[in-house]
Amino acid sequence: MKLLSIQVSLPQEVQWQGRTVTTGIFKEPVEGPVMLRTLNLIGDAQADLSVHGGPTRAVYACPVEHYQHWRREFPDMDLPPGMFGENFTIEGLLETNVNIGDRFRIGSAEIMAAAPRLPCYKLGIKFGRSDILKKLLTTRYTGFYCSVLREGEVRAGDNIERLDRDETAVSVDEIVRLYASPDMTILQRAIETKSLPNSWRDYFRQQLDKVNANHERNVT
Repeated sequence: MKLLSIQVSLPQEVQWQGRTVTTGIFKEPVEGPVMLRTLNLIGDAQADLSVHGGPTRAVYACPVEHYQHWRREFPDMDLPPGMFGENFTIEGLLETNVNIGDRFRIGSAEIMAAAPRLPCYKLGIKFGRSDILKKLLTTRYTGFYCSVLREGEVRAGDNIERLDRDETAVSVDEIVRLYASPDMTILQRAIETKSLPNSWRDYFRQQLDKVNANHERNVT
């Protein structure tokens, strides 16, 4: 498992559908060591802190393995690392084998997988096409956000060491699948996954209540 590249950017204004939008999605690669702080990498920032950034979304990691699929999907597009707005382009860690709460060491920093990344319209700006949002969710190649447990320096080429794995927790992939098809068992596990941010757990409690209510109506 390896950190292949690091990308950062500060928010910038771009034109989109006749209006000015401020976004930090246009990440650029950086060389050498980069300090990873509690809220972000040095040199990186988010534009809309209501849906980006914060302690549980300090850094966004995307598996390089997905790029092969997208190069087949968009053969005429240049898709360099960071195309999806990720800070870390990683190798060997997929949404299916990363559980919420898993802890990793990269360089002298420690991070924890906190939640999947669900794309917003700004990814459509980056790609120049709004259908990328639906395509990304269909594939479930979302990547995942991480919180920072210990600040430290990271650099491209660093190995990623898994320090701890919560076998009872839901995987990143399972959370994304819940959006398409609520499942009672997975919903309950998601609610019980303490490392999952409260906003997600509250959302899944609401979904579980809806499933239970529909079941009761069908029984009666």
